[in-house]
Amino acid sequence: MRLWSLACLPLALVAADPVCPVPGYRFVWGDEFAGAKLDTDKWVYRTGPRLWSEQRAANVSLVDGHLRLTGLKEDAGDLKYTAGGVISKRLFRYAYYEASFKVPPGAGWHTSFWVLRNGGKGDEPRVEIDICENDSVKLTDYGINHHQWTPLPHVALGGKHIKTPDLSAAFHVWGCEFTPTELRHYFDGKLVHRFDATKLRHGDGNVWLTTIAAGLGGTKSVDEKRLPAYAEFDYVRVFTPVAPAPVETGPTTEAPGK
Repeated sequence: MRLWSLACLPLALVAADPVCPVPGYRFVWGDEFAGAKLDTDKWVYRTGPRLWSEQRAANVSLVDGHLRLTGLKEDAGDLKYTAGGVISKRLFRYAYYEASFKVPPGAGWHTSFWVLRNGGKGDEPRVEIDICENDSVKLTDYGINHHQWTPLPHVALGGKHIKTPDLSAAFHVWGCEFTPTELRHYFDGKLVHRFDATKLRHGDGNVWLTTIAAGLGGTKSVDEKRLPAYAEFDYVRVFTPVAPAPVETGPTTEAPGK
């Protein structure tokens, strides 16, 4: 039997890393969800109560090359619904973040792609970058926001809503470029929002892919005729700068609180 080294294989047979749609970045981490089950070397499950649903590992699965987060009507303590989510084990900061997914069609589900440090100590900077927040009661709209949770006081900055096609009908691609000076948000390859990143104190963050039952965005109730509900992610990718990013020094004055 002849053993072939990777270098001897035809180029067409060697899987290439994904290419960042923004120049100056290289692929460092991601998941195409091609396996039979979640890669727990890359992810932890989001668990516990969150607004209207209990988050459970059992509601996370890989189906036909997609990460499926399932929303169900089932009792969970005082809650009537369950759902799921995953959080990357790896931390990132300055990067281009990208994911392709579609949201559930029935009202009642808040599906998100975001970056935030999972945990943290004291006044260690914890900045939340909401790349997509969709409330399925409004399938042609999603929100962008940025939060500084620590150091206190909490500050919410940069909120904006983007009009879209039906986000449950097909997969779409969300991207966000985080640099020391700016956050640039993309939808299906188009720049839709720019934000001054120097207004926040920067820190490392984990990648979150989540769906929860929630009374957000004008939601009055969960559409139980459309259950089970599925948020499906085709892939998630992280690209970091080829050249080191400059050191961010943060705002020169304390950010105002609410």
